[in-house]
Amino acid sequence: IMPRSKEIQEQMRTEVIEIYQSGKGYKAISKALGLQRTTVRAIIHKWQKHGTVVNLPRSGRPTKITPRAQRRLIREVTKDPRTTSKELQASLASIKVSVHDSTIRKRLGKNGLHGRFPRRKPLLSKKNIRARLNFAKKHLNDCQDFWENTLWTDETKVELFGRQMSRYIWRKRNTAFQKKNIIPTVKYGGGSVMVWGCFAASGPGRLAVIDGTMNSTVYQKILKENVRPSVRQLKLKRSWVLQQDNDPKHTSKSTSEWLKKNKMKTLEWPSQSPDLNPIEMLWHDLKKAVHARKPSNKAELQQFCKDEWAKIPPECCKRLIASYRKRLIAVIAAKGGPTSY
Repeated sequence: IMPRSKEIQEQMRTEVIEIYQSGKGYKAISKALGLQRTTVRAIIHKWQKHGTVVNLPRSGRPTKITPRAQRRLIREVTKDPRTTSKELQASLASIKVSVHDSTIRKRLGKNGLHGRFPRRKPLLSKKNIRARLNFAKKHLNDCQDFWENTLWTDETKVELFGRQMSRYIWRKRNTAFQKKNIIPTVKYGGGSVMVWGCFAASGPGRLAVIDGTMNSTVYQKILKENVRPSVRQLKLKRSWVLQQDNDPKHTSKSTSEWLKKNKMKTLEWPSQSPDLNPIEMLWHDLKKAVHARKPSNKAELQQFCKDEWAKIPPECCKRLIASYRKRLIAVIAAKGGPTSY
């Protein structure tokens, strides 16, 4: 079919309107002029809206990304979200569509696809996924009293310098190396402290600083010195349960025997499941509070950790446990996979 000239196109559109005004429908007009019914409808709608069939001035330069190219972009990023805009640019070039990579990013944005840093989550094997799903289903209908009498525990590392510092600053040109505009670094990271902590619905328990390398013996010593005093402090019932993850130090033969000997009942725990342990939220708040105080050495870092842990409001702990069932529902909804927690 030979392409029609601009004049013929306008004449054809005028004929469409004339026939339409004579009382004919889309189907009759389409048949009389040999046009697609959708084309007839578009012409009539434009006439009804603007009162003309001539081409109106465009609001800007026509896009170079064709509908076909757009479908290709969406298909490729849906298949592989890690595809870069440069790679997409090369892909479009293969179908003779030449555009800047920023144009590609804008077009994807208009289709609801935005560049974001991927969330970091533990790598889950099929075995992990199955265990997480089983745990969530098993405990979904446990009474709230069970969770309120669970002593939640974990270890974390708090750094003196490093990733916790601000990543962005406001500065003028040629001031990059002024003292206020740099992040001080020390060889080998500048030091950090490893801490063990516990909490329950009634508030934070004890926090212990771990000296040196943690092994089963050190872990048992921490449990011996901190668990029962925390249970008494938090007024847990005799049916209380100890939660711990599946770190080898926690599940070693000697630790298992120690727990049994000391009559500490543990909660069976699925591996790779920090999102099921609400203490992670407390760690986040603790590190934020400690770094706000800008410790300058390890001694201050240790003291600030203890100070800020003790300041955690019991109401915060209560809220975390009151909403625990939502975590289980999220795991079930994700079929054992990662959740937003």
